[in-house]
Amino acid sequence: MTKPFAVVVNRGGGAASRAGDALVDQIEAAFKSAGLTADVHAVDGPELRATISRLAKSGAVAIGGGDGTQGTAAAILSKAGATHAILPLGTRNNLARELGIPLDLEGAAKVIAAGKTKPIDLVSVNGKTFVNNASIGIYPKLVQLREAERERSGVPKWVANIPAAVGVLRNLRHHRYRLTLDGATEPIVTPLLFIGNNVYSLDPGKLGTRDALDDGKMSVFAVAKNTRWGLVGFALRTMRGKGDPNKDFATLGTCKQLTVMGRRRIRIALDGEVMQMTSPLDFKIMAGALNVFVPG
Repeated sequence: MTKPFAVVVNRGGGAASRAGDALVDQIEAAFKSAGLTADVHAVDGPELRATISRLAKSGAVAIGGGDGTQGTAAAILSKAGATHAILPLGTRNNLARELGIPLDLEGAAKVIAAGKTKPIDLVSVNGKTFVNNASIGIYPKLVQLREAERERSGVPKWVANIPAAVGVLRNLRHHRYRLTLDGATEPIVTPLLFIGNNVYSLDPGKLGTRDALDDGKMSVFAVAKNTRWGLVGFALRTMRGKGDPNKDFATLGTCKQLTVMGRRRIRIALDGEVMQMTSPLDFKIMAGALNVFVPG
């Protein structure tokens, strides 16, 4: 008899929360159609880390949730030497899309059943790990305001983004940092510093996506100092693929190591999870640190 495949699902994820109590049955049916048996653990956010850590001993764990949940799991599974299987149950599911994993449960389960895996890169910063990106400045503030609005009014994430964006622009701040990219240091003043695991595209139709997750380098974007309306214009231009690298960014580059010097405590978002870190922030690429199931 085939050993059951460990599955951990974040009940608070976008698609997971919409499915409700039917989700476990749907996952079990999808795995059965792929010739597997699923041992499903549907948990709330506070239980997520402990559950993944416990099940990582099995050698492979399927994680159901969005990009934030996948990032949390990636850090735990890479340290445990376990293989990461992705069940895309979030809102955008960027990591699954970039790896070519189907966005339906049946398709994702078939990828796991096929058994093909590959190593991808992670990035560490001051002892924490992320699989997608890190942001400093207005984005972590937007996330905090958005989650506060969701808790206050119960509206969906996309609705809560609207008053959160207004609040960020109303209290716009620029921050001074010293960046050291692979030994080269420069000062910057920016409202938003973005560090990507591998290279994020700014091209039309590919904005915010990566062609590879195993190139062994980080991408660094520091948005140029601007007015409130100037930032709105920058956002609109960038979303249309009309961004001007020379005009819109104070720093634009790739590196394997990055140090960010700023005020003593820096608010940072790692894969969308906001926390405080003590300066300096030391970023390092971790080449091939996570093994993931991918389509054959």
